[in-house]
This record gives sequence, structure tokens and C-alpha cells, in this order.
Amino acid sequence: QARSALGPALDKATGTLLYNAAARLRDPKHLGFLVGYIARREILTDLQLSAALEYVRSHPLEPLDVGDFERACGVGVCVTPEQIEEAVEAVIGEHRAELLAERYHFNMGLLMGEARSRLRWADGKTIKNEVDLQVLHLLGPKTEADLEKKTKAAKARPAPAEKQKAAVVENGEVGTETRSLLEQLRGEALKFHKPGENYKTEGYVVTPNTMALLKQHLAITGGQVRTRFPPEPNGILHIGHAKAINFNFGYAKANGGVCFLRYDDTNPEKEEEKYFTAIREMVEWLGYQPYAVTHASDYFDQLYTWALELIHRGQAYVCHQKVEEIKGHNPPPSPWRDRPAEESLRLFEDMRKGKFGEGEATLRMKLMMEDGKMDPVAYRVKFTPHHRTGDKWCIYPTYDYTHCLCDSIEHITHSLCTKEFQARRSSYFWLCNALDVYCPVQWEYGRLNLLYTVVSKRKIIRLVETGAVRDWDDPRLFTLTALRRRGFPPEAINNFCARVGVTVAQATMEPHLLEACAREVLNEQAPRAMAVLEPLKVTITNFPAPKALEVPVPNFPADERRGFHKVPFQPTVYIEETDFREEADKGYKRLAPGQPVGLRHAGYVIAVQNIIKDASGRVIELEVTCTKSDVAEKPKAFIHWVSEPLVCEVRLYERLFLHKNPEDPSEVPGGFLSDLNPDSLHVVHNALVDSSVLSARPFDKFQFERLGYFSVDPDSAEGKMVFNRTVTLKEDPGKA
Repeated sequence: QARSALGPALDKATGTLLYNAAARLRDPKHLGFLVGYIARREILTDLQLSAALEYVRSHPLEPLDVGDFERACGVGVCVTPEQIEEAVEAVIGEHRAELLAERYHFNMGLLMGEARSRLRWADGKTIKNEVDLQVLHLLGPKTEADLEKKTKAAKARPAPAEKQKAAVVENGEVGTETRSLLEQLRGEALKFHKPGENYKTEGYVVTPNTMALLKQHLAITGGQVRTRFPPEPNGILHIGHAKAINFNFGYAKANGGVCFLRYDDTNPEKEEEKYFTAIREMVEWLGYQPYAVTHASDYFDQLYTWALELIHRGQAYVCHQKVEEIKGHNPPPSPWRDRPAEESLRLFEDMRKGKFGEGEATLRMKLMMEDGKMDPVAYRVKFTPHHRTGDKWCIYPTYDYTHCLCDSIEHITHSLCTKEFQARRSSYFWLCNALDVYCPVQWEYGRLNLLYTVVSKRKIIRLVETGAVRDWDDPRLFTLTALRRRGFPPEAINNFCARVGVTVAQATMEPHLLEACAREVLNEQAPRAMAVLEPLKVTITNFPAPKALEVPVPNFPADERRGFHKVPFQPTVYIEETDFREEADKGYKRLAPGQPVGLRHAGYVIAVQNIIKDASGRVIELEVTCTKSDVAEKPKAFIHWVSEPLVCEVRLYERLFLHKNPEDPSEVPGGFLSDLNPDSLHVVHNALVDSSVLSARPFDKFQFERLGYFSVDPDSAEGKMVFNRTVTLKEDPGKA
């Protein structure tokens, strides 16, 4: 019909506009109105179409004012070549001095933008051609200097608080666009709707009750942005959840709103109290405070009442197909789909009373989802007591039923979820509208994945059961509890999420990018200490004092205003075995016979006088003499050392898996458990650490000079501290 109305010669541009209009507007009443304008060639450009769609969405129910509509989208406006020429000439005249100075390095997009603002309905390509022509006339052809890349001005080193920057991810690498997470999430940075303007969102379904419900919603919220973070309490949060936490809490914070922490506790078989506690701890550890902590189970009574209403309205029915029968995207249609509402109400009540066994009956909703799934389940029978409601219920709602209705109850404005839930968007809108309740808007964003790890609950449980890791907080994992135990600061995780950015596309990142964020934060936060992992005893034969000296060591050598701590210095010190060689190779700058080294912070240079070995020929002690640094010849190197140290355990970590994608059968045919790195953990049982760390508590962090950043492990006990290496001081080139 459309083709006959338009005539046989439908040009490509008109066809594209028609396709875009149909794809972007779900309202059939207004779609016909819009198609008429396109068919009559009164809407000619995508710019006009976007303005028309915006106008239609802003007036969802009332009859459209034709005159106002045509003014809003430029119907009948004809922009002549002369007008374009004059507008471009005026803009270039305003920027003439900068153009002559910067020539072709000038931002030509600025000229385009200003010309477009003067002539809103002008064709963009025509404006660009006119800008190019007039710039060429003013400047002449490009010279070699014009073709050279513009050098960037050197940036001043930012203060620590300014370092929390965002970046763009391209091909798994972080770019250099410096926008904080809040800047990425604030106001118009995301093309999200304003509270109460849900109907302006593409695909949002407007019913006769929509505007009244939105008015009530605004009266309750006061126009405030409301988001929620809705984890299932059946596992520990991982690095991917960190992005969700940052996005949900961050969007609310950036726009003066609030964020709920809502536990999706609809599956009592898998939920445990420890998960509830750990989830909230991790949210707060990342620096966010929930506006309210709620549970899906808080609303079980209301959800049940709404299920009855859905059956009354002929939109749900009790079904007896087995789970195996309705799996997949092409299951046979239910023979019970058209059973009378009264019968389904009676059977649903029987489900609630426990008269059906598990799997014998479900309540299903009458709709088709985007992914082809037919009639998703709303309620199923489970004879498992709930941790909060006890044995009150033996039927429990599903995610597809619960999620949007809980959002509606809490008057969420922006329901932010990962991309895989896009297929549920239509069911989200359908269910709220089927019950005539306030309908929030679901927005999707890309998941954050990390290479060299697994994050699925089932697979982490397998790692624990097989003894590959100790528990959910094993520092080799990328759960948030594991990252905290390893010593990653929450700011580093938040900065990493900001650098990944708020993208619709899935981001798969290398662990070394997270490690780089940790180094950046720890460099500013972790006070310095000295530790020796492979000790070699050194005796100073001419020690300059009758008793031990106290050496002041700056907590942060780059900023001594941040204080000092004292370490003992006495005739016996310990250095790293690797800081001594009997024969100095070319390029080797540390201690060797005839090659002295300085002791960091001590103010002394030591020189080897005697090498003591055990029966096997291994060097076990050095006898040295010392000279004050201000009179000795400047040594080639300074090394760290300890004296009167604490004996500690130090755990050094490497990647848990050998391959980037341990779950990919093409990369790891034997399965992820066959890909474990046998060298992922190395324990140093008798490391020596200077006594300045004695009062440290679990999770306190230090930089052990020349070795890396370390965090106190909760396994520490009186008389034996335990440290985890968070990251090395520099990135290992082999891991990049």
C-alpha cells in the first residue's frame, strides 16, 4: 500500500527516511501522520525527521497542532545556496585572525557548527562544501607545514585528586580523553530522558494512562533521578559488577539523584546471608552509600496481588508444560494458553497453597519477547524456605516478572542494565502497561569483561572445590573481595571503570590496565618501607657507632612534608641476594668486589672486604666496610636493606590462567581447569621487613622500595605478619 501511495519511483533517500521513521517510532497513530509528510517530500532530511520524532514523542496523547509541528521540523523551509554562502562567510569573518594564524590546524568543525546554528535546516554536506571552498580561497592550498601533525602542549602534572580521569577504550586499549566518570554521566552527556519525560524515549509505549501515571511519579519523586543496583545475593561481586555499581550510583550522584541497593532475592535455593553482607560491604568499599537497602521479597505480597490482576485481565495463565518443553526459542505453544481466567485463578491459588509439586505448574505471561521467547514464566513452585519470609511462600516470582515491577514500586527513573537484557525491554514495558502502573525506562550498557580470568559463580565454586584457589577472596581472582584482599584501592577500581567509559559496546580489558590504575593510586597513598625477600647477611666491620643508629626514612620521598618513619641501622644488615655478584658483568651496577653501593636513606656506602660461603659454595654472608656518602666516591647504585627486621610471610601472585580466554574451547580445549598456571602463587616464608610496619592492620598498604606495592593480609597474626603483593612497581613488558 505504501508503495502504491508513493508511486513507483521511490527514491533511496525517501526509502531510508521511511525505514528510519518506522524503526524509531512505535506509535502507529502518529506513524501514519509522519509517513505522509515523508511521502509528500515535505520532510526531506534526517535532521528534519529527528525533529519530527522529538515533537511527536513530546505530544504523545493530544492531537497534533499541524502548524506548530511544521515549524518545529522545518517543513516548507527552503535554504538557498546564497544563504549558505552568506552564513559561512560571516562565520569565517569572525574567526579570520585565528584561521590565518593556525591555518589548516584550526578546528574546522567549529566553523561547521556555527554555520549550522545559523541555518538549522540547511543540508550539512552543502555547508561543509562551502566551508572547504571559502577556507581554500582564504588560505590557499595546504603547505608541508599544514600537513604536519599539530604538537600537543605539555600538560602540567596533575595533583592526586585530579588524576581520577576517564578515557576511551579502543580495541582493548585505553585512550587519552580525560573526562571523569561523573562528567561522563552528568546531564546531557548521556542521551537519557529527563525524569517524567519517559515517553520521549525510543520504543517507550504510551497508553491512555501514561501521562497521569508520570504526573503521580513526579509528585512522589520531585523530579529526582532514581537508579538502583539489583544484585542477586547468590555469589560475590566481581570486577564486572564494579562497572554496574559505578554506573548506577555514579549516574544518580552526577545528576543530584539517589540510588537504591535492591537484593533480587527471588531464588531461595541459592541465597546465603554471607552474600548479602559481602555485597553491601563492597558497595560501600567502593565509596557509595545506598539511599535505601531493599529486597524484592519486601514486595512479595504486592507482586502476588498484581499476578492475580494480570490473570483477571486475561494476560497470564497457569501452564503445566515441563521446563524442558518450554526451553529454547521455538518451544511448542502451550495447550493451556487460552484457559479461562477463573480456572487459572483457582489453579494459581492451588500453586500458592502447595497443591502442585515443583515443575508441575507455572504462571506464564502472554507476550512475545524480542529474542523470540514466548510467554515467559512469572511464577514457579519451590518448596524452599526463604531467608526473610520463611515458609510463607512456596511460589516465587521470576526475574522477568519481578524486576520491572520492583522498579515501578520504587519509582526508578532509569533502570540501567547490561546489554544482554535488551531482549527483555519489550516485556519490561509490556508488564507495567498491562497492569497500568508507572513504567520506568530501561537503558542498556556494555558489560565489562577481563582477560585471563573467570567470573561466573559456578566456575569460581569449581576452582574452590578443586583447591585451585582458597575461597571467593583468593587474591588471584577478580572478585571485589579478592581485589580488596590483594590490596587494590577502591579508587583504582573506580578509575578503571571510568577509563573503560560508559559504552554500549562490551569492553574486554587486559588486567595490566587495572594494575596501571592501582599503581597510580598507590603511588600517592602507600607509604614507603624496605623489605628483603631473599636475604643475604651483611656485617659492617667498621660500624661508626657503639650502638644501633636510627635512620629517618621519608614516607613519600617525592614529598617529605608527608612525614618520616625511623628504622634501626646497626652492624648487621640484610640485602637482597640478587643485589650482590661475585663478578660484576658489564652493565651490572650493584654490589660486587671492587664495586661499592650506597645504602638507601642510611647515608653510607659499603664496599666488600670478605665473602663467606657454606660447604656447598653458596654465599651466606658478606663482610663490608662503610664510608659516609658525603666523603665517598659516588656509587653506581643505591640498594635497599633492613636491620633488626620483622620476619614476615610474603605472597607473590601471577595470573591464575595461562591463556587470555580460559573459557574458550578453541583456545583451551581441555576446559578452564586445565589452563591453571602452576606458578600463580609463590610464598616467601621468611621475608624480612623493616619494623616500621609493625603496627599495620589488615588491608594497610605499603610500597616496599624497589619491589612493588604490598598489602597486609587478614591472615596476619601476632608475631607473623603476612603481605600480599598487589602489583610490581613497573608493568612487566611480557604481560602487556
